[in-house]
Amino acid sequence: MSLLFNPLFASIAIGHLMVDIFNASRPVLLTYFGLRETEIALISTIYIWTSSLSQPLFGWISDRIGPRWLAAGGVLWMTVFYTSAIFIPGAGGLVLLILAALGSAAYHPVGTVQAALQGRVHLQGREATAASLFFMAGQAGHFLGPILAGIILSSRLGAPGLLSFSIVSLPVGWTLASRLSANRPHLPAVVTSHSNLGRWGTGAILALAVVAMLQSWAQANMINFVPKYLKDLGQSAVVYGNIAGLFMGGSALGNLIGGHLGDRYPKKYVVSTALALAAFPMGLMSRIGWSQWLYLLVPMAGLLTGAVHSIMVVLAQRLLPGGMALASGLILGFIFSSGALGMLLTGPMAEARGFPAVLLLSAGIVFLGSLVALTLPFERPSSIP
Repeated sequence: MSLLFNPLFASIAIGHLMVDIFNASRPVLLTYFGLRETEIALISTIYIWTSSLSQPLFGWISDRIGPRWLAAGGVLWMTVFYTSAIFIPGAGGLVLLILAALGSAAYHPVGTVQAALQGRVHLQGREATAASLFFMAGQAGHFLGPILAGIILSSRLGAPGLLSFSIVSLPVGWTLASRLSANRPHLPAVVTSHSNLGRWGTGAILALAVVAMLQSWAQANMINFVPKYLKDLGQSAVVYGNIAGLFMGGSALGNLIGGHLGDRYPKKYVVSTALALAAFPMGLMSRIGWSQWLYLLVPMAGLLTGAVHSIMVVLAQRLLPGGMALASGLILGFIFSSGALGMLLTGPMAEARGFPAVLLLSAGIVFLGSLVALTLPFERPSSIP
């Protein structure tokens, strides 16, 4: 945890927190605007694809010119376009909201690499732990974003009250520009001597892609449709904002636990166990409708699905060729875009058959992911318990 007091790492983590506060408030904002499930799925898919498919490009650029302006510029870009979207009604505002996603695309590959490098230097090579702390900051943003958005939108301020996010994010962007003033281009990832990842080739990459896709699809279902589901059950913006935030709060905690376990135990078994267990709370949620038990089951599902995220990214940095930011952009872009692609199926399914059917599908998805994870490369842990 001492890494959190490193000025560079702290700046990168706070930037991630702010970027994902913007990202996570999107489903609550779209619900507040009165969009239907299919419309939410469509706008969210375009938003996520805009961010995801451009991440490899931003990663490639960062590997060559350095991280400074992509990191700082990503935060400031989101600030400008998100703020504009709040005050411009109708289709124009939705277009600006989608354009804000490019700031997230610029930030994520750069921040991921900086976190891994700090773990390599300051945590004796424990890159998964460092990455998990970085992603915990982002998932804390996903936790706070919907809760704060729900509270603000339910108040007399309404949508203009979300300007408070932008006021906070401006100094964050300028601080990042200062901390990254050295602006060193990124180097390729190091495959350590206790790893046999390098000789697995296409099979390992395919297995990693399938696991990442299934985990992302299940999480996208929860993040984007739980607010609308609870609204249809008669709950207020405060309630569905809190529940959505609890999912990401659980995911943030799970990511931290998973990163730590991934440095102490073989990564494939940590991933497989977490995804298998995640099927249980999702299956239970499909049976109970609105209940106080959701305050336990929703964060539990978030914890177990979130536990694999940093492990997936670290494995990708070692398996994929090229610079670290390019590899990070490729895996993060694939994770986010595949989840968005799944929503194109589950959005109409939620309207036609209800969200409980989507929850059952999600339980099956993560259980299948746990089986595929067993085919991932075996890697001895960085530290022996």
